[in-house]
Amino acid sequence: MKKIFVLFVMMAAMAIPSQAQFQFGLKGGLNLTKVTGNAKDALKNKAGFFVGPTVKYTLPVVGLSFDASALYDQRNMDVEGADKSIKVQSIQVPINVRYGIGLSSVVNLFAFAGPQFGFNLGSKDKSFTFNNAQNVVGGWTLKSSNLSANVGIGATILGHLQATVNYNFALGKTGDFGVGAVTSTATDIFTGKMKTNSWQISAAYLF
Repeated sequence: MKKIFVLFVMMAAMAIPSQAQFQFGLKGGLNLTKVTGNAKDALKNKAGFFVGPTVKYTLPVVGLSFDASALYDQRNMDVEGADKSIKVQSIQVPINVRYGIGLSSVVNLFAFAGPQFGFNLGSKDKSFTFNNAQNVVGGWTLKSSNLSANVGIGATILGHLQATVNYNFALGKTGDFGVGAVTSTATDIFTGKMKTNSWQISAAYLF
């Protein structure tokens, strides 16, 4: 957490040079997570959410700006036939380059892209059992951190209210997945890698 705070302060400090317009804000939204890889047939998508502070600074170059956020992110998934849903919590730090076009003094449209750094919170090991299968258990182990990327579009109204939609896709594996049938004499385990990608819709208010 200390590293995340230092990174956020450093990004804010970059906005101090003259001619750069700097804004703080609060951002929140919804995500719909899709699992790819060996685990995609077992894990089902559910909606989650994210919320946290955001900063934006506009450079003295027409249309060019940057934004960065420190978001608490919760992504939920159902395991088909299992006794419970899985909740994954993390801190996500997206850093985006933006290019905007002002349609009027009221509305500005922009496209953005950039990397996102994730840091998992709580236990990295998730386990479950199946309702209709005896001695069958499953689970996965998440990586402590992960790297993904964002591509999206958005609009700013009156210079303060911002709405965006983007696709967040993993640049490496999110974790390792396994399902095993345990008997008194042996354990038969299927294992594989998994990635989590998300469609995200967000709103922010910039002061």
